[in-house]
Amino acid sequence: MTAIPARPIRFVLNGEDRSVDGVAPTTTLLEHLRRTERLTGTKEGCAEGDCGACTVLVCESDGDGGLHRRAVNACIQFLPAMNGRAIETVEHVGRNGPHPVQTAMVERHGSQCGFCTPGFVMQLYAGWLTGAMSDRASVKDLIAGNLCRCTGYGPIIDAGLDLAAEPLPDTRADDAALSRRLRAIEGDDIFAYEQGDRRWFAPTNVDDLADLYAAHPDAVLVAGATDVGLWVTKQHRDLPTLIDVSHVRDLRVIEEAGGRVYFGAAVTHREARGILADIHPDLGEMLRRFAGYQIRNAGTIGGNIANGSPIGDLPPCLIALDAVLHLRKGDESRQLPLEDFFIEYGRQDRAKSELVVAIEVPRLEDNQRFFAHKISKRLDSDISAVMAAFCLTLDGEGPGARVTEARLAFGGMAGVPKRAARAEAALAGRPFDTHAIEAAVAVLSEDFMPLTDMRASAEYRLKSAQNLLRRFGLQELGAPRINLADIRPESGGEPVGAAS
Repeated sequence: MTAIPARPIRFVLNGEDRSVDGVAPTTTLLEHLRRTERLTGTKEGCAEGDCGACTVLVCESDGDGGLHRRAVNACIQFLPAMNGRAIETVEHVGRNGPHPVQTAMVERHGSQCGFCTPGFVMQLYAGWLTGAMSDRASVKDLIAGNLCRCTGYGPIIDAGLDLAAEPLPDTRADDAALSRRLRAIEGDDIFAYEQGDRRWFAPTNVDDLADLYAAHPDAVLVAGATDVGLWVTKQHRDLPTLIDVSHVRDLRVIEEAGGRVYFGAAVTHREARGILADIHPDLGEMLRRFAGYQIRNAGTIGGNIANGSPIGDLPPCLIALDAVLHLRKGDESRQLPLEDFFIEYGRQDRAKSELVVAIEVPRLEDNQRFFAHKISKRLDSDISAVMAAFCLTLDGEGPGARVTEARLAFGGMAGVPKRAARAEAALAGRPFDTHAIEAAVAVLSEDFMPLTDMRASAEYRLKSAQNLLRRFGLQELGAPRINLADIRPESGGEPVGAAS
């Protein structure tokens, strides 16, 4: 393809236009805010998107004259990704005197040592603007990605509830003006940025993306940077060429037809949660516990699949649902069952310059039974030790109904997300009852030989997987379901073990 002229990074920061050149493409937003802008209210705690101290509000045009607002972790967001976007920091929130969120934090004594306070303020501010807070549980969900080292969650939650009662101002005229401003910066062509021999590209349509990837087959694709950001902040990798897919509008669509939902690869976990929860409540609950709110605002469905992690939460769920992956290389497209994408640890069925375009997920039929649950050391914002997702197709209702198809998928049990073939065979053709479940449990050890690592021992993983099968059976055969949100304490960090 023809050479693309490089341009400075242009964005709006606290209401003012910015143009940045001469910095490395992997400069993080947090570095720029603190070192160049001297906006030190945004703190660095973990540099990996875990603690929330660096939370800022990012706005972009929604394409209809309004704004799409989301709180993100500035520590793992690369500065060029902000091109055509607007950023608000904690300094801007109080520009006209104390904001209601700041007043609520003061009146409820929501700050102790104070280090984490700006991140909480920004997260609550974003939740207020987006209508994410309605009750105590929703405030807990909102701040699950913010860590208070002084354990001051109770007063902070109270402050969030006070803020939720505050009426929102009418900002439609200002939003429309900023939306036009951002669209003018972003444009419709490919944004290219260079610093020395390092390059950043950000196309806005999938055709340009495919051409760019073909021209730069060794480039790293980056969407929410929830993985790639850590390659830089923790592993100090040198990434000469990056292609940002987060501006590709074709990859951000959600469409439904014929009982199947089509998610573009750049759809974020937060955007997908409502529809996935409508497919089955367990999917919504799983995504409620998926990392923190800021990570769900940035991380994408395509990224969670394409990185091939054996402990990714979404792939087992989508495999159990018999999802289909859409890939593209240049002008050629293909589809394959998601389970066939994962070959072995660190290796997927994806050719050089081939990109994940979408995931197609069928809705459940009336004769199907579904279950999904993750086991992790903490309830919120933690990586799974075991992720289990099951889908059974029955030939009827009530006692005596037989299993015509079983799809039992696990994460954390092998080098890739994987189905339990022997356990599935033990269920197929049998009446769905406790005897069938125990038959599947008995052969699960033949399907997997899990590893011991920092998250769990091999023995614990196998026992958890077996007990999750039992929980599924008990729930479907009449036992009450457990709603973890109802038993979560104010801190939101208690251990969660397998069902027994």
